[in-house]
Amino acid sequence: MDSSLRPELFNFLGVPMIHYYTNNWDGVQNFQARQDDILLATYPRSGTTWTSYALDLLYFGQKSQERQETIPIYARVPHLEATLPVKQPGSTQALIKETETADKLLTSPRIMKTHLPVQFVPKSFWEQNCRIIYVGRNAKDTVVSYFHLDRMTKMHPEPGDWNTFLQRFMEGKMVFGSWYDHVNGWWKKMQTYSKLHYMFYEDLIEDTGQEIDKLCSFLGLSASTEEKESIRSKVQFSDMKNNSMVNHTTFKGLDFNKSSFIRKGKVGDWKNHFTVAQSEAFDEDYKQKMKDPTLQFRTKI
Repeated sequence: MDSSLRPELFNFLGVPMIHYYTNNWDGVQNFQARQDDILLATYPRSGTTWTSYALDLLYFGQKSQERQETIPIYARVPHLEATLPVKQPGSTQALIKETETADKLLTSPRIMKTHLPVQFVPKSFWEQNCRIIYVGRNAKDTVVSYFHLDRMTKMHPEPGDWNTFLQRFMEGKMVFGSWYDHVNGWWKKMQTYSKLHYMFYEDLIEDTGQEIDKLCSFLGLSASTEEKESIRSKVQFSDMKNNSMVNHTTFKGLDFNKSSFIRKGKVGDWKNHFTVAQSEAFDEDYKQKMKDPTLQFRTKI
């Protein structure tokens, strides 16, 4: 693919961004949340689609089989800050504003997702006291997954080779900024905002059922044991990988010759990418940047 068609990173209010996520900034900042809205926040490649699907199943899985079979998960759970390019007749390009997609959701609650750092979240979510779920994933597996995503998505900057990409990640020169700032910013928010449920990708892998139980408790849902077991089986990676409504194969902006969108869903895949020297340098850098001893991530389970 012609790399010149890919967007460039630029500094946006102190955070590296691309225009696909800033083109509708006023629309994002002025988005009107409702009290029962649910916002899922993640750094890219931290279980966003996985948790979106689990949430959608928890609320609507029993109600509409047609919804599960005909509407892709990215349309059921819109990406709030995204503007998506679509080709119009006559080869002109238009932009779909995902804030408008979210506004038009007929479900109650509306479930939305964001990759925004905490300081960029539309203020109406805090004012309406909405429930917010954050999923964090260990940095080493995140950077590997992000590398494979950027290889396949035409909407992100050219990733370059693995070593270059890893260096950029350590420097925070990524779309949506520094992983360190992101996970720490959201962690700190819990001290002042009680309706924030912070989850860990590694816990979800280790005991999906237990994490679904915690989600139900946070959301005030009383799903039956059978319902929860049904959801747990549907959100297994092998099932999601083969589900065309979840695996993003219907999304036009991805090159599936480069990677699959739902790739491995493993903890510790970083060992297949990092050299010993890269791992040691990363660990040293990590110690400098992760100062809060209360926030702990696992690189193996």
